[in-house]
Amino acid sequence: MNQTISYYNEHAEEFCAATGNADMSFCRRKFLCFLRQGGHILDAGCGSGRDARAFLGAGYEVTAMDASFNICKEAEKLLHRNVICMSFEEMNFRREFDGIWACASLLHIPKNAMIQVLERCRMALKENGVLYASFKYGQGERITKGRLFNNYQEDSLEELMVKARFSVIEIFISKDVRADRDAEQWVNVLAGKGAD
Repeated sequence: MNQTISYYNEHAEEFCAATGNADMSFCRRKFLCFLRQGGHILDAGCGSGRDARAFLGAGYEVTAMDASFNICKEAEKLLHRNVICMSFEEMNFRREFDGIWACASLLHIPKNAMIQVLERCRMALKENGVLYASFKYGQGERITKGRLFNNYQEDSLEELMVKARFSVIEIFISKDVRADRDAEQWVNVLAGKGAD
């Protein structure tokens, strides 16, 4: 993880510029269907702040966090508000959020730490809260340009969520929305915490 965070610290401006306009509205709409209007969202691994800004604009309360200090600074420029510099492993929220939006962020957690991180996500959610997460479609772990990626397919992602005591609402495949990445696929999950 330290290597991955170092990558984002070194390439923060470039990364945010490349992803800041990616159109994730389709996934955001699916996610928001399960949240009360004005609910509290944790944008966990917020990157450029793109989605946090969209949620704020739609009238939701948003807490944004990212593990990269320099990414946080870039997101703060867009959001004009504080972004918490924190890793998933450091999260210690308790029943604070109606939803957690983890768009292309949990994919950097090593597979052997995923259950513990998802347990932290469960603890952070209010009763009947909802988690959205996305991963590159595939199998296993890999290091690419200094970043760790752990990949999933539909069956392995469902198995992971069930092990972490989430109730799977939907798993769906999407194409990468960036113009130069349209051959890449993502696997997305919406999962509920259920009653405490």
